[in-house]
Amino acid sequence: MNLLKSLASMSLVTASGRFLCFVRDFLIAYKFGASLETDVFFSIFKIPNVLRRIFTEGVVSQAFIPVLSEYKINHKNSVIKDFISCIFGLLIILLTIIIFISMIFPNIIVIIMSPGFLKNTYKLGLAVKLFKIVFPYIIFASLSSFFSSILYIYDIFLIPLFSPIILNICIILFTLFSIYFKDFFLYSQILFLGWGVLFGGVLQTIYQLPFLSIKKILVLPTINFYNIGLKKVLSRLMPALLGVSIGQISLIINSIVASLFKSGSISWLYYADRLTELPVGILGSSISTLIFPKLIKYHTLKNTKNYSKLLDWSLRISLLLSLPCTSFLIFLSKPFIISLFQYGNFTNSDTLITQKILLCYALGIIALIMVKVLSTAFYAIKDVIIPMQISFLTLLITQILNLFFVFFLNQSSLALSGSVSAWINAILLFFILYKKKIFFPQPGWYVFFKKILLSTVIMSVFLFFLSYFISTWCVGNIFIRILRIFSVCIFGGFIYIISLWFNNVDIKQFYYEDKNI
Repeated sequence: MNLLKSLASMSLVTASGRFLCFVRDFLIAYKFGASLETDVFFSIFKIPNVLRRIFTEGVVSQAFIPVLSEYKINHKNSVIKDFISCIFGLLIILLTIIIFISMIFPNIIVIIMSPGFLKNTYKLGLAVKLFKIVFPYIIFASLSSFFSSILYIYDIFLIPLFSPIILNICIILFTLFSIYFKDFFLYSQILFLGWGVLFGGVLQTIYQLPFLSIKKILVLPTINFYNIGLKKVLSRLMPALLGVSIGQISLIINSIVASLFKSGSISWLYYADRLTELPVGILGSSISTLIFPKLIKYHTLKNTKNYSKLLDWSLRISLLLSLPCTSFLIFLSKPFIISLFQYGNFTNSDTLITQKILLCYALGIIALIMVKVLSTAFYAIKDVIIPMQISFLTLLITQILNLFFVFFLNQSSLALSGSVSAWINAILLFFILYKKKIFFPQPGWYVFFKKILLSTVIMSVFLFFLSYFISTWCVGNIFIRILRIFSVCIFGGFIYIISLWFNNVDIKQFYYEDKNI
C-alpha cells in the first residue's frame, strides 16, 4: 500500500469538501455579510461542533479506535461486532442525556457560550431558536464519526470523507432556500441554515450504513457493561475526554470573548478560520487519519522501527506541504478574502478586519498540522495523559496571551494567541516523543528543511510581486475572481515544485510502501 497515493486520494476528497465549505460560506457572506445574524449562526453552530470534537477525538479516537484495532487483530468477527454494539449503545446513552439536559435549559447554555448576546434581546431570542434546531445535530455528527472510525480501521478511507460533503450540500441548499423564501411567514432566514445543518447530519450518518453492512460490521446498539472491550474503553474514557475537553475549552472561551466585541466579530473570526482550516483540515486531518491505524498496529506488534519511520515520513510530508500553504495565506490573504467572500453584504471594511485576523491565524498553520500528527502518535501508543497535560498548559498560555494581546489587536488577539500556543504544543509533543525514545528522526532533516525553506522563499518572492502588480482583485464576478486567484495559486505552486526540483527534492522520495499492513 503506497501511503503517498492514499494521502493524495484522501486529500483530493477532503479538498472537495472544503471547496463546498467555501461555496457555503460565500452564500452566507453574500446573503448576510458579517452581521448580527451570522454572529448568532456561527456561535450556535460552534456548540454542537465542540461537543462533536470531544466525542470524536475523545471517546472515538483515543478510547475506542485503539481497542477496536486490537480486537481486529486478535478476535473473530462475532466478538468484534459485540464490542462495537456495546460502544454504540454507550454513545446513544451519553448523547441522549446531553440532548435532554440541553433542551431543558437552552437559554442558559446560549448565555454561557455567548454572554455578549444579553445586550440585545432580539439576538438572544434568535440564538435560542437556532440552538433548538441545531443542537440535535450532535447526535448524528457523533454517530457519523463513530461509523467513520470503524471504516478507517478496515482500511476504508475515502467513503467516510464524503460525509462532510453531504453536510455542506445540505447547508448550501437550505441557504438557497432562505434566499428564495425571503421573509416566508416572518420566519427568520438564518433559521433555514439551522435546518440545513440538522438534515445534513441525518444524511451523513445514514449514508455510511450500507458500507458497514458490506463489511459485515453493521450492528444495533446494545447495553452490556460487562463487555471486556467496553470496560477497556471506559477505563480510558475520562482521561481522553478530559484531554480533548481542555483543548475545546479554549474555543469556548474565544467564542465568549468574541461575543463581547461589536457585532460582526464572531463572523470575521469565522471567515478567517475557514481559510486557515483549508490546509489544516486537508493536510493535518488526512495525514493523521491515514497513519493512525497503522501506528496502532506497529505499536501492537512492537515494531518501533517502522513506527518511528512512519511518523518521520508524516512530519516531512506535513512540512513539505504546510510551509508553502502558510506563504500563500500570508501573501495572498486579502485577495483570498476578496475573491471568496467580498460580495453582497460583505464589505471592504469586513475584508480588512478579516485579513488582520487571517494573518495571525496563518502563523500557526504549520504548528497546528504538526500537533494533529504528533498527538496521533501519542494516542496510538494509548498515552492520553501527556497530550492532556500539554493541552492544559497551552490553554493557560493562550488565555494569558489573550489578556495581553487584546489591548493591542482586538479580535486578532484570539488568533495570534492560538498560533503561539499551537507552536508551544507542537514543540513539547515532539521533544517528549523523542525523549521517551519512541520517535527517532531519520537522517537528513537539516538539509531537507533548508531545501524546502529556500523553495518557499523563492515562491513567496513571486507571490509578492504578483500580488503587487495585480491591483484589481475585486473586479469581476465570483467566477472571474476565483479564476484569477486560482491561476495565481497554480503559478505559485508551479514555482515551488520547480524550486524543489532544482534543490534535488523529488516527490518520489516521499513514496512510502507499507508492506506490513
